[in-house]
Amino acid sequence: MRRAAERLFVSQPAVSKALQRLRDHFEDELFVKTHHGLRATEYANDLAENLAPLLDEISITLNGSKAFNPLEMNGTIKIALAPFILSSYASEICQAIRQAAPNVQIHLLNWSRSTMDEIIKDDVTLGVNYEINHAPKELLTKMIVKDTFCAYVRKDHPFPGDRLQISDCRDLEFATVIAADWNSSVSFSEKIMKIKGVEPKIAFRSELPSAIIDVVANSDMVFPASKTVNVDKISQLRRLDIEFDGIVIEPCLHAYYHHKNRRNEMVHWLRSIITDVITKHLERSQQQ
Repeated sequence: MRRAAERLFVSQPAVSKALQRLRDHFEDELFVKTHHGLRATEYANDLAENLAPLLDEISITLNGSKAFNPLEMNGTIKIALAPFILSSYASEICQAIRQAAPNVQIHLLNWSRSTMDEIIKDDVTLGVNYEINHAPKELLTKMIVKDTFCAYVRKDHPFPGDRLQISDCRDLEFATVIAADWNSSVSFSEKIMKIKGVEPKIAFRSELPSAIIDVVANSDMVFPASKTVNVDKISQLRRLDIEFDGIVIEPCLHAYYHHKNRRNEMVHWLRSIITDVITKHLERSQQQ
Protein backbone atom coordinates (compact mmCIF):
# COMPACT_ATOMS: atom_id res chain seq x y z
CA MET A 1 0.00 0.00 0.00
CA ARG A 2 2.80 2.39 0.92
CA ARG A 3 4.65 1.93 -2.38
CA ALA A 4 1.43 2.26 -4.37
CA ALA A 5 0.58 5.48 -2.52
CA GLU A 6 4.05 6.89 -3.19
CA ARG A 7 3.88 6.10 -6.92
CA LEU A 8 0.38 7.58 -7.23
CA PHE A 9 1.20 10.62 -5.03
CA VAL A 10 -1.79 9.99 -2.77
CA SER A 11 -2.28 8.86 0.83
CA GLN A 12 -2.45 5.22 1.90
CA PRO A 13 -6.10 5.57 3.05
CA ALA A 14 -6.96 6.86 -0.44
CA VAL A 15 -5.36 3.76 -1.99
CA SER A 16 -7.27 1.50 0.42
CA LYS A 17 -10.59 3.14 -0.51
CA ALA A 18 -9.85 2.87 -4.24
CA LEU A 19 -8.92 -0.80 -3.84
CA GLN A 20 -12.19 -1.49 -2.00
CA ARG A 21 -14.18 0.12 -4.82
CA LEU A 22 -12.35 -2.08 -7.35
CA ARG A 23 -13.05 -5.18 -5.24
CA ASP A 24 -16.75 -4.32 -5.17
CA HIS A 25 -16.81 -3.67 -8.90
CA PHE A 26 -14.99 -6.84 -9.97
CA GLU A 27 -16.42 -8.98 -7.15
CA ASP A 28 -12.93 -10.28 -6.41
CA GLU A 29 -10.45 -9.64 -3.60
CA LEU A 30 -7.75 -8.72 -6.19
CA PHE A 31 -5.10 -8.79 -3.44
CA VAL A 32 -4.89 -11.03 -0.38
CA LYS A 33 -2.67 -10.71 2.68
CA THR A 34 0.27 -13.08 3.16
CA HIS A 35 3.25 -13.19 5.53
CA HIS A 36 5.24 -11.26 2.92
CA GLY A 37 2.62 -8.59 2.16
CA LEU A 38 -0.13 -8.55 -0.45
CA ARG A 39 -0.39 -11.18 -3.18
CA ALA A 40 -2.41 -10.69 -6.36
CA THR A 41 -5.26 -13.10 -6.99
CA GLU A 42 -5.44 -15.11 -10.20
CA TYR A 43 -8.11 -12.74 -11.52
CA ALA A 44 -5.92 -9.70 -10.75
CA ASN A 45 -3.00 -11.28 -12.58
CA ASP A 46 -5.21 -11.92 -15.61
CA LEU A 47 -6.38 -8.31 -15.55
CA ALA A 48 -2.82 -7.02 -15.33
CA GLU A 49 -1.66 -9.20 -18.21
CA ASN A 50 -4.53 -8.12 -20.47
CA LEU A 51 -4.32 -4.43 -19.58
CA ALA A 52 -0.52 -4.12 -19.81
CA PRO A 53 -0.35 -3.69 -23.62
CA LEU A 54 -3.07 -1.00 -23.50
CA LEU A 55 -1.33 0.90 -20.70
CA ASP A 56 1.97 0.63 -22.56
CA GLU A 57 0.42 2.19 -25.67
CA ILE A 58 -1.01 5.05 -23.59
CA SER A 59 2.39 5.62 -21.98
CA ILE A 60 4.14 5.62 -25.37
CA THR A 61 1.60 8.07 -26.81
CA LEU A 62 1.83 10.49 -23.90
CA ASN A 63 5.61 10.34 -23.56
CA GLY A 64 6.11 10.60 -27.31
CA SER A 65 4.25 13.89 -27.51
CA LYS A 66 7.22 15.76 -26.02
CA ALA A 67 10.70 15.96 -27.52
CA PHE A 68 13.33 14.15 -25.45
CA ASN A 69 15.91 16.43 -23.83
CA PRO A 70 18.57 14.87 -21.54
CA LEU A 71 19.08 18.23 -19.82
CA GLU A 72 15.56 17.95 -18.40
CA MET A 73 16.15 14.50 -16.93
CA ASN A 74 16.33 13.99 -13.16
CA GLY A 75 15.96 11.17 -10.67
CA THR A 76 17.80 7.84 -10.81
CA ILE A 77 18.84 5.77 -13.81
CA LYS A 78 19.70 2.11 -13.16
CA ILE A 79 21.67 0.18 -15.78
CA ALA A 80 22.79 -3.43 -15.32
CA LEU A 81 26.00 -4.42 -17.11
CA ALA A 82 27.83 -7.68 -17.71
CA PRO A 83 30.91 -7.97 -15.44
CA PHE A 84 33.39 -7.28 -18.28
CA ILE A 85 31.55 -4.13 -19.31
CA LEU A 86 31.01 -2.79 -15.80
CA SER A 87 34.66 -3.18 -14.80
CA SER A 88 35.98 -1.75 -18.07
CA TYR A 89 33.70 1.16 -18.89
CA ALA A 90 31.94 2.37 -15.73
CA SER A 91 33.68 5.76 -15.69
CA GLU A 92 33.27 6.39 -19.45
CA ILE A 93 29.56 5.50 -19.41
CA CYS A 94 28.92 7.54 -16.28
CA GLN A 95 30.74 10.59 -17.66
CA ALA A 96 28.97 10.41 -21.03
CA ILE A 97 25.53 10.27 -19.39
CA ARG A 98 26.28 12.95 -16.83
CA GLN A 99 27.72 15.28 -19.44
CA ALA A 100 24.40 15.29 -21.30
CA ALA A 101 22.12 14.82 -18.27
CA PRO A 102 23.82 16.52 -15.29
CA ASN A 103 20.81 16.24 -12.97
CA VAL A 104 20.50 12.45 -12.89
CA GLN A 105 21.89 9.98 -10.38
CA ILE A 106 23.40 6.93 -12.09
CA HIS A 107 23.40 3.41 -10.67
CA LEU A 108 25.58 0.99 -12.64
CA LEU A 109 24.80 -2.53 -11.41
CA ASN A 110 26.45 -5.88 -11.96
CA TRP A 111 24.13 -8.10 -14.02
CA SER A 112 22.63 -10.64 -11.61
CA ARG A 113 20.13 -13.50 -11.75
CA SER A 114 17.35 -11.05 -10.84
CA THR A 115 18.21 -8.45 -13.50
CA MET A 116 15.71 -9.58 -16.13
CA ASP A 117 12.88 -9.52 -13.58
CA GLU A 118 14.03 -6.07 -12.45
CA ILE A 119 13.89 -4.78 -16.04
CA ILE A 120 10.36 -6.17 -16.40
CA LYS A 121 9.33 -4.50 -13.11
CA ASP A 122 10.90 -1.15 -14.16
CA ASP A 123 13.43 -1.33 -11.32
CA VAL A 124 16.21 -1.35 -13.95
CA THR A 125 15.96 0.74 -17.11
CA LEU A 126 18.43 -1.06 -19.36
CA GLY A 127 20.69 -4.11 -19.28
CA VAL A 128 23.73 -5.14 -21.31
CA ASN A 129 24.86 -8.75 -21.55
CA TYR A 130 25.68 -11.45 -24.05
CA GLU A 131 22.93 -13.33 -25.86
CA ILE A 132 20.54 -14.97 -23.39
CA ASN A 133 18.48 -17.77 -24.90
CA HIS A 134 16.03 -17.92 -22.01
CA ALA A 135 15.20 -14.19 -21.90
CA PRO A 136 11.48 -13.56 -21.16
CA LYS A 137 9.21 -12.51 -24.02
CA GLU A 138 8.63 -9.13 -22.34
CA LEU A 139 12.23 -8.15 -23.07
CA LEU A 140 13.46 -6.76 -26.37
CA THR A 141 17.08 -7.06 -27.45
CA LYS A 142 19.24 -4.91 -29.68
CA MET A 143 22.74 -5.93 -30.69
CA ILE A 144 25.44 -3.55 -29.52
CA VAL A 145 28.57 -5.09 -30.99
CA LYS A 146 30.05 -8.36 -32.23
CA ASP A 147 32.76 -9.51 -29.88
CA THR A 148 35.79 -11.77 -30.12
CA PHE A 149 37.60 -13.59 -27.37
CA CYS A 150 41.21 -13.53 -26.31
CA ALA A 151 43.25 -14.41 -23.22
CA TYR A 152 45.10 -12.37 -20.61
CA VAL A 153 48.22 -13.33 -18.66
CA ARG A 154 50.59 -11.44 -16.38
CA LYS A 155 53.21 -9.30 -18.09
CA ASP A 156 56.10 -11.66 -17.28
CA HIS A 157 54.18 -14.90 -17.85
CA PRO A 158 56.50 -17.65 -19.21
CA PHE A 159 54.21 -18.33 -22.18
CA PRO A 160 56.08 -17.09 -25.28
CA GLY A 161 54.61 -14.99 -28.05
CA ASP A 162 51.23 -13.31 -28.32
CA ARG A 163 49.06 -16.09 -29.78
CA LEU A 164 47.54 -19.00 -27.86
CA GLN A 165 46.70 -22.23 -29.69
CA ILE A 166 43.99 -24.56 -28.41
CA SER A 167 46.65 -27.26 -28.10
CA ASP A 168 48.59 -25.03 -25.67
CA CYS A 169 45.64 -25.07 -23.28
CA ARG A 170 46.31 -28.65 -22.13
CA ASP A 171 49.22 -27.51 -19.95
CA LEU A 172 47.71 -24.29 -18.57
CA GLU A 173 45.45 -23.39 -15.66
CA PHE A 174 42.57 -20.98 -16.15
CA ALA A 175 40.66 -18.36 -14.22
CA THR A 176 37.15 -17.62 -15.50
CA VAL A 177 34.46 -15.08 -14.72
CA ILE A 178 30.99 -16.11 -13.56
CA ALA A 179 28.39 -14.13 -15.52
CA ALA A 180 24.76 -14.61 -14.47
CA ASP A 181 22.36 -15.78 -17.21
CA TRP A 182 25.23 -16.39 -19.63
CA ASN A 183 27.85 -18.71 -18.15
CA SER A 184 26.75 -19.25 -14.55
CA SER A 185 27.91 -22.88 -14.46
CA VAL A 186 30.27 -23.42 -17.42
CA SER A 187 32.23 -20.58 -19.01
CA PHE A 188 32.20 -19.92 -22.73
CA SER A 189 35.92 -20.70 -23.02
CA GLU A 190 35.44 -24.09 -21.31
CA LYS A 191 32.78 -25.06 -23.85
CA ILE A 192 35.07 -24.20 -26.77
CA MET A 193 38.02 -26.13 -25.34
CA LYS A 194 35.86 -29.19 -24.73
CA ILE A 195 34.56 -29.02 -28.32
CA LYS A 196 38.20 -29.18 -29.47
CA GLY A 197 38.94 -32.15 -27.21
CA VAL A 198 40.76 -30.27 -24.44
CA GLU A 199 39.63 -30.73 -20.83
CA PRO A 200 40.33 -27.31 -19.26
CA LYS A 201 41.93 -27.00 -15.83
CA ILE A 202 39.85 -24.36 -14.04
CA ALA A 203 41.75 -23.18 -10.98
CA PHE A 204 39.76 -20.08 -10.04
CA ARG A 205 36.31 -18.60 -10.69
CA SER A 206 34.76 -15.34 -9.53
CA GLU A 207 31.89 -12.98 -10.30
CA LEU A 208 34.33 -10.07 -10.02
CA PRO A 209 36.74 -9.39 -12.90
CA SER A 210 38.87 -7.39 -10.45
CA ALA A 211 39.39 -10.52 -8.32
CA ILE A 212 40.36 -12.56 -11.38
CA ILE A 213 42.76 -9.87 -12.58
CA ASP A 214 44.44 -9.81 -9.15
CA VAL A 215 44.83 -13.60 -9.13
CA VAL A 216 46.09 -13.77 -12.73
CA ALA A 217 48.53 -10.90 -12.17
CA ASN A 218 50.13 -12.91 -9.36
CA SER A 219 50.14 -16.40 -10.87
CA ASP A 220 50.62 -18.32 -14.11
CA MET A 221 46.88 -18.68 -14.69
CA VAL A 222 45.30 -17.62 -17.97
CA PHE A 223 42.18 -15.45 -18.08
CA PRO A 224 40.01 -16.10 -21.19
CA ALA A 225 37.98 -12.96 -21.70
CA SER A 226 36.30 -10.59 -24.09
CA LYS A 227 38.16 -8.16 -26.34
CA THR A 228 35.83 -5.54 -24.92
CA VAL A 229 37.89 -5.71 -21.72
CA ASN A 230 39.60 -2.35 -21.43
CA VAL A 231 43.20 -3.52 -21.31
CA ASP A 232 44.36 0.06 -20.66
CA LYS A 233 42.94 -0.33 -17.14
CA ILE A 234 44.72 -3.61 -16.43
CA SER A 235 48.29 -2.65 -17.24
CA GLN A 236 49.69 -5.57 -15.22
CA LEU A 237 48.37 -8.02 -17.84
CA ARG A 238 49.13 -8.66 -21.51
CA ARG A 239 46.73 -9.91 -24.13
CA LEU A 240 47.03 -13.08 -26.21
CA ASP A 241 44.99 -13.77 -29.32
CA ILE A 242 43.41 -17.24 -29.36
CA GLU A 243 43.51 -19.58 -32.36
CA PHE A 244 40.30 -21.65 -32.36
CA ASP A 245 41.47 -23.98 -35.15
CA GLY A 246 39.01 -22.74 -37.74
CA ILE A 247 36.05 -22.16 -35.41
CA VAL A 248 34.65 -18.64 -35.82
CA ILE A 249 33.57 -17.32 -32.41
CA GLU A 250 31.74 -13.99 -32.45
CA PRO A 251 29.43 -13.73 -29.44
CA CYS A 252 27.31 -10.59 -29.51
CA LEU A 253 26.70 -8.06 -26.78
CA HIS A 254 23.04 -7.08 -26.55
CA ALA A 255 21.02 -4.35 -24.87
CA TYR A 256 17.94 -5.63 -23.01
CA TYR A 257 14.91 -3.47 -22.23
CA HIS A 258 11.18 -3.84 -21.64
CA HIS A 259 8.94 -4.20 -24.68
CA LYS A 260 6.92 -1.18 -23.58
CA ASN A 261 10.07 0.95 -23.97
CA ARG A 262 10.54 0.03 -27.61
CA ARG A 263 9.87 3.65 -28.59
CA ASN A 264 11.23 5.25 -25.44
CA GLU A 265 13.77 7.86 -26.55
CA MET A 266 15.59 7.87 -23.22
CA VAL A 267 16.18 4.12 -23.35
CA HIS A 268 17.49 4.28 -26.92
CA TRP A 269 19.66 7.26 -25.99
CA LEU A 270 21.23 5.29 -23.13
CA ARG A 271 21.78 2.33 -25.44
CA SER A 272 23.49 4.54 -28.01
CA ILE A 273 25.84 5.98 -25.37
CA ILE A 274 26.93 2.52 -24.23
CA THR A 275 27.32 1.34 -27.82
CA ASP A 276 29.43 4.38 -28.68
CA VAL A 277 31.73 3.91 -25.66
CA ILE A 278 32.40 0.23 -26.42
CA THR A 279 32.77 0.52 -30.21
CA LYS A 280 35.20 3.43 -29.92
CA HIS A 281 37.37 1.37 -27.57
CA LEU A 282 37.34 -1.60 -29.94
CA GLU A 283 38.30 0.64 -32.86
CA ARG A 284 41.24 2.05 -30.89
CA SER A 285 42.43 -1.40 -29.84
CA GLN A 286 42.34 -2.64 -33.45
CA GLN A 287 44.54 0.27 -34.53
CA GLN A 288 47.18 -0.52 -31.91
